[in-house]
Amino acid sequence: MASSFANLRGEIDRILESYVREPLSGIEWPFGLQRGCVPPVDVAENPEEFVIRAEIPGVDPEEIDLTVSGGQLVFSGDKRNVWEGSGKDFFHTECRFGHFRRVIPLPQTVDGENAEAEYVHGVLTVRLKKVASSPPKRVSIKLKQFEAAPPAPTSSVDAEDIPPAT
Repeated sequence: MASSFANLRGEIDRILESYVREPLSGIEWPFGLQRGCVPPVDVAENPEEFVIRAEIPGVDPEEIDLTVSGGQLVFSGDKRNVWEGSGKDFFHTECRFGHFRRVIPLPQTVDGENAEAEYVHGVLTVRLKKVASSPPKRVSIKLKQFEAAPPAPTSSVDAEDIPPAT
């Protein structure tokens, strides 16, 4: 049952992320205007490392800017239109071209200094080794003894001393 909820949450997260990345993706763009290129990304974890894969076919790997800094993996570049000539009349097109930039938040347990990246058949794969985190430390709570507070002053109030309500 928990797996079903995790799958549902993952699907909802994916839909919301796609809306944030491309809020007007359901609109057909007139006059040949194209939406930007947004490479899909997978992030996986195993006991030794995190593996991030991004599909970026048709991009020269020398032109991909990849950085790990401030708890984030950021990659960006430009996917150029590969059609030769001009005046192409498309009946339908789904290929996206243009500038792309993705920011992937990283957990604190990642060694960004020793990141490894490779680009094979249009797929960028980045491997980030996990660093050992210190185990949770139990903290004992000290109980301090306070001196007894002096007794609160008591006073007796007679009904005569209370002013009448107006």
